[in-house]
Amino acid sequence: MTVKEATRTHPADETAPLCLSAGRAAQALSLKRGEFDLAVHLGLIEAEPATNGARPRIRRAEIDRLRASPGFPEALRDRVRTAGTAEGATLLGVSPVRFTGLARVGCVSPVAFYLNRYRAVVWLYLVDELLVFAAKEPDLLVGKTPAGMRTMLDAGTDRRARNWRSRRIERLLSRTEDPWARAALQASALDPVQLAEVVEDPYERAYLARVQPDSAFGRPGSVSGREALLRLILADDPDEILWRRVNLTLELEHARESRPAPLPGIDPVHRSVGGRRVAAGRGSVSGWTGQVPRRSGARPGVMRGLFVRAGLRRPGRER
Repeated sequence: MTVKEATRTHPADETAPLCLSAGRAAQALSLKRGEFDLAVHLGLIEAEPATNGARPRIRRAEIDRLRASPGFPEALRDRVRTAGTAEGATLLGVSPVRFTGLARVGCVSPVAFYLNRYRAVVWLYLVDELLVFAAKEPDLLVGKTPAGMRTMLDAGTDRRARNWRSRRIERLLSRTEDPWARAALQASALDPVQLAEVVEDPYERAYLARVQPDSAFGRPGSVSGREALLRLILADDPDEILWRRVNLTLELEHARESRPAPLPGIDPVHRSVGGRRVAAGRGSVSGWTGQVPRRSGARPGVMRGLFVRAGLRRPGRER
């Protein structure tokens, strides 16, 4: 069965596939693979939850809905149209240098990237967002660079990677309610040393790695692409590292309250016995010690306790 036949078959036809693979869905929607992946990430295309590292699949009904929408396929392609620095500068009517400066200070944020033939990162921006920015901030496009912006640029400020990380993490957080998956998304931006300082239990760290969504930062196929991805996914600014550590601590507390991280070979379903977490049906303590952590808002000294749990300073002596 061809893609067109699959997508045009009446929903009641049981011979048509209920879902299409990412490649066939992209073809049916007249999208390039990168456009399709971006549309799924932005929530423009509703995908079935991916499992075991598989690529997302799209229900036939969703493809039918998109194909029947006004202006298809041009309207859908326009919503995922991206521009690099040169094209973005042309759209805003500024020089590439001015555009890069606006991006570095965070006036516009990249939504994706690719590597050019020199293996340098090329940031991509949503055209719709660039046009909205131009309409809202016309004064930043003409005349001299504002003093505050110039100070930031002279100091070497570059928020492009940070903003790219943040918008991807926030988007993925909005698509999952599982507490361990949410903690894993926060952990994905921390290097192993930072992560170990916040999450001391190696079984918890292993579980975070296991439940982290594979699509957190895309999946480039080339070796150089994977190397670039590894460089870009990690927070490198002290403020960002602090923010991720604090958020990981909060998400981790909620995850521990919902269920403990399973030990190897032990059923992840647990019950509570005398304040300890015990593997259901196993009759032995699963390695969990102490009471279930309380939420930080349940006691005084919230910020102090939060920073201590995030490993950012030693607890003071109680008086």
